[in-house]
Amino acid sequence: MEDLTIQHVNLEKSENLERHRTDGFSSSKALVVRRGTPFRVSVQLQGRPFNPKTDSLRIKVMLGHLYVIMPVTFSKKVSSSHWKASMDPEGLNLQNPSIFISSPASASVGCYRFQLSVFTQDSQKTAFGKFILLCNPWCSEDTVYIPFEDQREEYVQNDSGLLFMGTAMNLVARPWSFDQYEPCVLETCLNLLQVSPHHQKNRRIDYLNRNNPVYISRVVSAMINSEDDRGVLKGNWSGDFKQGINPAKWTGSGDILRQWAQSGYSPVKYGQCWVFAAVMCTVMRVLGIPCRVVTNFNSAHDTNANLVIEEYYSETGQKLNHSKDSIWNFHVWVECWMTRRDLGLGMDGWQVLDPTPQERSGGVFCCGPAPVKAIKDRRIDMFYDIPFVYAEVNADVHTIVVSKGGVLSYSKDTERVGSLICTKAVGFSIHQNITGDYKYIKSPTSTLTSRSSTVSEDSTLKRASSSKGVLVFLNLDKAPVAGEAIRFTVKVINKHSIAKMIKVHMNAQAKEYNHSPSDTFWETQGVIQLAPKEAKVIQQQILPAQYEDVVGDDLINLAVVLEDTASQDRVLASEEFNITSPQLIIQIADEDSIVPNKEHTAKVIFTNPFSHPVSGVLTVAGAGLIQGKIHFRMLQLRPGGRVQQNITFVPSMVGTKMLQANLSLTNSTIRGFKMVSVNRA
Repeated sequence: MEDLTIQHVNLEKSENLERHRTDGFSSSKALVVRRGTPFRVSVQLQGRPFNPKTDSLRIKVMLGHLYVIMPVTFSKKVSSSHWKASMDPEGLNLQNPSIFISSPASASVGCYRFQLSVFTQDSQKTAFGKFILLCNPWCSEDTVYIPFEDQREEYVQNDSGLLFMGTAMNLVARPWSFDQYEPCVLETCLNLLQVSPHHQKNRRIDYLNRNNPVYISRVVSAMINSEDDRGVLKGNWSGDFKQGINPAKWTGSGDILRQWAQSGYSPVKYGQCWVFAAVMCTVMRVLGIPCRVVTNFNSAHDTNANLVIEEYYSETGQKLNHSKDSIWNFHVWVECWMTRRDLGLGMDGWQVLDPTPQERSGGVFCCGPAPVKAIKDRRIDMFYDIPFVYAEVNADVHTIVVSKGGVLSYSKDTERVGSLICTKAVGFSIHQNITGDYKYIKSPTSTLTSRSSTVSEDSTLKRASSSKGVLVFLNLDKAPVAGEAIRFTVKVINKHSIAKMIKVHMNAQAKEYNHSPSDTFWETQGVIQLAPKEAKVIQQQILPAQYEDVVGDDLINLAVVLEDTASQDRVLASEEFNITSPQLIIQIADEDSIVPNKEHTAKVIFTNPFSHPVSGVLTVAGAGLIQGKIHFRMLQLRPGGRVQQNITFVPSMVGTKMLQANLSLTNSTIRGFKMVSVNRA
């Protein structure tokens, strides 16, 4: 009789991808599965049928030089604590048996090889295969288990999202494509682990440690920036991007990761905080670790660790660059969800990780994972980097008005730093306020109100200058919009019982989110008379023609300084704000009838709100909707003019996808996005 041999091993890809919720990775050559859940392979035997009494099957699973050997047993029991291979004795096809391979819920992440061997009384035949093993947020024994299906969809499976920028009073939602299912992205994310110094130094130890999301997240945090290794992105905050791409031009992670891989792992130029964070979010979601992008508005960088940021102004309200400490209008990092068995009870859940290279941690530019709960309770005795993140959301701001080296006034603000911390809401294209996860909030309204030199009974704005009896409030009438005048109100109150003559200086400077402001582009001054106990309101505006050529995508620092002509006392109020850009409008006909593999049409519409003509390049992209990017040149459009561009797209998979459009003008980018529901045909 012909001896028993293995003709073919079928990895049952479509069945396993669906069971493991990895069907987005169907374009990968390898089978992609999640740890802690069995997957099925079927074996096509040739020759005589398999005889359970005299023949046996054995599987050897290998990760690098690590391996485990499992006999294939006849059992229905599934294990999530150790590797196991079994055949269901019921309905067993002896010519084409099915084998269920179970990995432990604590198995290491990576690309595995396996050998399937059949042993008869006088021979051994072997077949080979491979599979990729990821973390499993659906498995309750996995340390990344997150117990809500809508959160697993949002934080693991969603391949698009929103990054929040601007200011707390005027949020800008920037669309981003995480691209985890795009070609080559999965393989590049796995290669990131292989390229890391940890793996190059000791491959065996690295493979063993890859069972732990704490370890994985620190490796990834270090590898997103290129300061210590062959990391993905080179940071650049100089404003000179001639050697690469302006960070504001990136719209998704796929282009960055592919460019990094195709260059032989040379850093991609350039990234800033939101790019670093968004690319890390892609890598973590690919690896199966729930991840979300978080923005901290008014984020402190406290270089001397005293929890105080000092800001200096001239006597006419110009902000000066006198301090090594700084406040970024916004800073973007990620949170990953995991159990912290290394820290004991109460520290599980969301952990801060920051791949932007700011401070070294363990000698390397990375940050975290720092438990959000530990930041809130200032548990600086715990790992990792809790003091640094605590300062980012809790430092006090000391504002000092100076002239010729002398201090004219001084005030303190305990609410400005970390005034709003937010992330994209689950299932909706809006922000979710998570400030209360990081800090104990004193009052619900204080995070979004305009700051001033006032001191009320319940305020924490203890300003020394206000005790001298002249108060100033600075309030924007509404969130500024491109093409419209910036209107604001200055309210001055004389608390004295004598009349006052007050000099009023107002000053506006353009600034990038992470830099001190540049030169003044608008200023005015005057004198007002105040009777005893009198309040006066000054209405002011900055016209579009005065700011459009200066601001672009930047922000504005607006300040008012009052000078008491009798005493020379000064009091200052300031506000930093962004100007809302116009939106590209995307319209899709028959939105409810969008199905895979069928051509559909969208319209992108732009109306020029500026006081001058504009021209630029329109770029349209959409993971799962459009392959690559489509570019159109937009000719000069007069003020108030309207242009429409038709786009065709063919969805490749079911689910909610993002169609995004970007119009690059000379000194700014206009953006728009549309969520597209692709239904089963």
